[in-house]
Amino acid sequence: MTHLEYKYLYKVNSPAQLKSLSLEQLPDYCNEVRQYIIEQCAKNPGHLASSLGAVEIAVAIHYVYDTPYDKVVWDVGHQAYAHKIITGRREAFQSNRTLDGISGFPRMAESEYDAFGAGHASVSISAALGMVKAAQLKGENRKAIAVIGDGSMTGGLAFEGMNNAGADKTNDILVILNDNHMAIDKATGALNGYLLRLSTSRRYNRIKQKMWTILSGTPRILNLFRKASNAIKHGLMQNSNLFESFGFRYFGRVDGHDVKQIVKTLMAMKTIREPKLLHIITSKGHGYTPAEQNLPVWHAPGKFNPDTGERIKQPSDCDRYQDVFGHTLTELAKADNRIVGITPAMPSGCSMNIMMEQMPDRCFDVGIAEAHAVTFAAGLAASGQVPFCNIYSTFMQRAYDSIIHDVALQKLPVVMCLDRGGIVGEDGATHHGVFDLAYLCCIPNMVVAAPSDELELRNLMYTALHSNTPFAIRYPRGCGNGTEWRGKSFCSLPIGQGRVLREGEDIAVLAIGKTCSFAIDAAKKAAEKGISVAVYDLRYAKPIDKEMILDVAKRFKHIITVEDGVLRGGIGEGITKIISDNSLCNNTNIVSLGIDDTFVEQGTPTQLYRLCGYDSEGILSVIKKFFAEKFAE
Repeated sequence: MTHLEYKYLYKVNSPAQLKSLSLEQLPDYCNEVRQYIIEQCAKNPGHLASSLGAVEIAVAIHYVYDTPYDKVVWDVGHQAYAHKIITGRREAFQSNRTLDGISGFPRMAESEYDAFGAGHASVSISAALGMVKAAQLKGENRKAIAVIGDGSMTGGLAFEGMNNAGADKTNDILVILNDNHMAIDKATGALNGYLLRLSTSRRYNRIKQKMWTILSGTPRILNLFRKASNAIKHGLMQNSNLFESFGFRYFGRVDGHDVKQIVKTLMAMKTIREPKLLHIITSKGHGYTPAEQNLPVWHAPGKFNPDTGERIKQPSDCDRYQDVFGHTLTELAKADNRIVGITPAMPSGCSMNIMMEQMPDRCFDVGIAEAHAVTFAAGLAASGQVPFCNIYSTFMQRAYDSIIHDVALQKLPVVMCLDRGGIVGEDGATHHGVFDLAYLCCIPNMVVAAPSDELELRNLMYTALHSNTPFAIRYPRGCGNGTEWRGKSFCSLPIGQGRVLREGEDIAVLAIGKTCSFAIDAAKKAAEKGISVAVYDLRYAKPIDKEMILDVAKRFKHIITVEDGVLRGGIGEGITKIISDNSLCNNTNIVSLGIDDTFVEQGTPTQLYRLCGYDSEGILSVIKKFFAEKFAE
């Protein structure tokens, strides 16, 4: 990486100061912002490639518009690092995604410049339209800009917003389509193909851009040119424009790394008081060769050497849960041709790319469209296939209606694999998968399971394949316990049956999934004080092992429940109800550990487990209260 001397970076700490730069100075400023992002992300990992590709867009918006009076919504928020640096958070960016630091995504509570939080995709157009309507109701002359990535445009919510916004020509909304043909992995689907054709219609775009430049100083003639543009488009492209069919004025394509051209285009468009879309072509990872050469990896590369691009890998001697999923799915699919894989734009993130490489015709990347992914899976299941639909836990929330109506109500054998279940770490509140146990267990016909190690995940997938019922498996991000699983024979795990991990006599801990390892660790530490702790792996959140729970309630006076999820509506409440319904509560002290009625912010998983109080030390602290005299010795 060539190091630049910072001439302008430290002179700009607000959009007002940015406006003091000349148009000719903006390219140098953009290069400095890009270098600063690289330097900071090298030592404090974040979403690198997306933000590198959107630097010029952020600079141009704040240069042209009156922010924060004019509202900017970033969709998805991981392209907004330059926006944060421009808007007074240059120094705070050094704490990006860390405990008590700034969020990796726009957050309304963090800055007045963050008009709307966007950790999930496709929200910007609907939110910006709401801001436009609020301004109209208040008699305000403020603008609203939605900056949406082309991957986010595949989500149904984006089209719902466009359909609504384009129906009223008084909506002064600008949609900036940041088109780089990428989500995390390469973009797929018909929309991507359409954008590619639209972007590469050279004759049309060359003529339109030349005319736009010539006429930008003469508004009346420019308006006539805009009215004629549809006819030109039909003649040169022999196709209607998708966005104009929604009622938007379409402008493009514009080089997303020519900041001066973007500024001039935005200045000319600013006077158009109706729905409009600016199609900007960018390169994800722009300006940093290692990122440009391997975009999926450099979406969020971890720590790296900024000069060489060498990634600094953390030592690890265990397999990630997602890789256990990917290899196991491939193995199962080879033996059973009914199996298909579905992912909403996360093939490498969930490791379904392993099966895709070997059986591409049986894997489907449906784009950022979680609800469609689930209903598509339901259609496959209704026709005799066994779909394994892998969606991150936090994103599965967006498909909740589809789970209930299209899968569970019809009792279709869709296997929903929820990666990133529980605390995920530095991405913070928008990405923690802490609600899934609560929101799935209340749905009839569902089986909900959580593996405590890698082999359990493998066998739960095998169990789900043969269950002939809606089946959800949630598992955490990152590495497992190091349990050997490769080459092991498959074993069906009786649905609704838990297991004993450690025998004990003084106190029982009922855990599920990730928290089983915390419970074992706490039990070992308690044993040093002469306290015998029994540890049970529930394995299934639904149907839960009532027989095992009642046996525990009869044998132990003290019980601790532990879950990597919210307590409200969670496993602990369900266990307490079972014990209460069987009139055993009077003889039992029950403490439930998990996440209180709050959103958990960003930090490392270790930090957050500790803060939420259900790591091994949190479990041990409850044991200490029950047996204070032994710990006092």
